[in-house]
Amino acid sequence: MSALIYQIFSSAALMSQGLYHLICATTNHLKSPRDSAAKPFHAVGGHHGNRLLRYLQLYIAILCLIVAFIHQLVVASYSDPLLLGSTPVHAFLSLQSAAVIFSFLVLTVALLLSDSTASLPVPADIFFALAAVLFFLQYSNSSSAAAVQISDLQSKLDSVSGRISALSSSLCLILSCFPKLFIADASLGLSFCLQGFWALQTGLTLYVDAFIPEGCHRLLGAGGVEGSTKCELDDSKLRAVAILDLVFVVYVFFVLVMFLAVYCGVARAVGIRSRFGSYEALPIAGNAASATATAVAVDSNHIQMKAMSGTQA
Repeated sequence: MSALIYQIFSSAALMSQGLYHLICATTNHLKSPRDSAAKPFHAVGGHHGNRLLRYLQLYIAILCLIVAFIHQLVVASYSDPLLLGSTPVHAFLSLQSAAVIFSFLVLTVALLLSDSTASLPVPADIFFALAAVLFFLQYSNSSSAAAVQISDLQSKLDSVSGRISALSSSLCLILSCFPKLFIADASLGLSFCLQGFWALQTGLTLYVDAFIPEGCHRLLGAGGVEGSTKCELDDSKLRAVAILDLVFVVYVFFVLVMFLAVYCGVARAVGIRSRFGSYEALPIAGNAASATATAVAVDSNHIQMKAMSGTQA
């Protein structure tokens, strides 16, 4: 049960961070398409708001990373219920995950200090480059875990999670070189949401009987540390992998729909309308009145010129 609660917690944390990043990045882009650039974090309430509220996103990220770090240390000390003892491979993989999470924690604290004080002036592109390295390490860790897992289902889940981390790494690297590339900035937030969906799917597939594919089952007495869910027949394993692939495609579709919904909602909120595929600001009353006055003046001058030419003739 504790493993399922942790997966739900991870899913909620990733999806909230990703959705918030997506909304803020889209808002900045639509308000100022030429001047907007990617940011490692977005201040809540603007740059002149309350200090606690301004860095709320970073505070929540630090809290979630601390919880994840402690969880990985505790999991590393578990004894494997299947092998009746602590396995070195499992312990080392958990410690490696803890080290990657701790690195993210240090990077987040450094980002907080860089923005709140003058003692650590680090530009945004450096943070994106460092984040790309850490996401690549997370991808490497997930790939290693998938290669040594006893459970076929958990191996598949870890493999997909690693690929999403590789996507996040690539997007951070792109943003470190091209900070004004909006599609990469928005995709980074979407990759967090996708990782959150997959964390939830991992918890449901491994620890909830109703979501375990047909032909697979949880081993009696296994707490979900290693190989807790097994597929006895090859046909059952292939069917379970195919189902997970289908679920992943569905989650990708949900993420794309989420992006369209956020983009359209933010566009309406900031007063942007579409015209031939591009977006332009809606005219305000003052601009409309000025345009009308200009048109009337032009028409009046045109009539006067025609009258003068008729008189001279």
